[in-house]
Amino acid sequence: MRVAITGGTGFVGRHLAQRLGTTETVVVSRRTGTPIDDVDALAAAFAGCDAVAHCAGINREIGDQTFQRVHVDGTRAVIEAARRAGVKRIVMLSFLRARPDCGSGYHETKWAAEELLRHSGIEHTILKAGMIYGPGDHMVDHVTRAVRTFPIFATVGFRERTVRPIPVEEAVNTLVAGLEGRISTPTVAVVGAEELELGTAVRRIGRIAGGRPLYVPVPVWSIRMLARLTEWLMVVPLVAKAQAQMLAEGVSEPSPYAPWLPEELRPALPFDDERIRAALPDGRFSLDDLRAVRWWHGLPARLRQNRASR
Repeated sequence: MRVAITGGTGFVGRHLAQRLGTTETVVVSRRTGTPIDDVDALAAAFAGCDAVAHCAGINREIGDQTFQRVHVDGTRAVIEAARRAGVKRIVMLSFLRARPDCGSGYHETKWAAEELLRHSGIEHTILKAGMIYGPGDHMVDHVTRAVRTFPIFATVGFRERTVRPIPVEEAVNTLVAGLEGRISTPTVAVVGAEELELGTAVRRIGRIAGGRPLYVPVPVWSIRMLARLTEWLMVVPLVAKAQAQMLAEGVSEPSPYAPWLPEELRPALPFDDERIRAALPDGRFSLDDLRAVRWWHGLPARLRQNRASR
């Protein structure tokens, strides 16, 4: 089976590409020179493929990479390109709580993308997945660097929400099952085996990462404000606005309702020390994580380029 992977250089996409191997895999991403909304380029990339794993997505908007362009226009282009290339099946990685009219551009455009695929007429599987973690993720990476950097760590809200983290290897197992046609339900909810309070998950990561901050619960609105601030100040924000919404709601139940994966395909691995340790990044946050500092460091190179072009 030959598979094209959109977002193939992203977190989940590259793990899927590694699992499938290079012989029968086509990696599609901006980094490989294929814009997600370019139908002609996508159709050329999909030529000869039996299936597409649509993993492309963003959790914050940067420049022209908006939620509308990547999630909605991109999915529309993927569907049209798949038709032109004769692709038989599309498996799309979506979000557990993607839904309309909730006030979050991320959630709403993910839902709009799901709806496009549901009405495409192409055989498909939509995986509404919860938080996926592993080497190179956002969740374990950011919590680790935060607890190593700051003396205080703010936890979200005064009422604990729950999460069911999914190891990336099990998320990949589910994608492969969808690509092979082993999931008969068009839309399924995918969550990890262990449900735990968000604060417990954070403290577990902090313990293994070697951080010892004071954990302080703060109101949800303050986390939303922090998200706005860090999206503006940081190259990769400590928390994005979409992530603030996720944390405020919890990530353990689908919304709206979606059936669970068949029992034999459900993730079974716990959120344990071994898997958290494997996902830990090196280091902590530094001034280099600020947009202004990164811009300043790049200024001499830009000045040299400007002088050379005169």
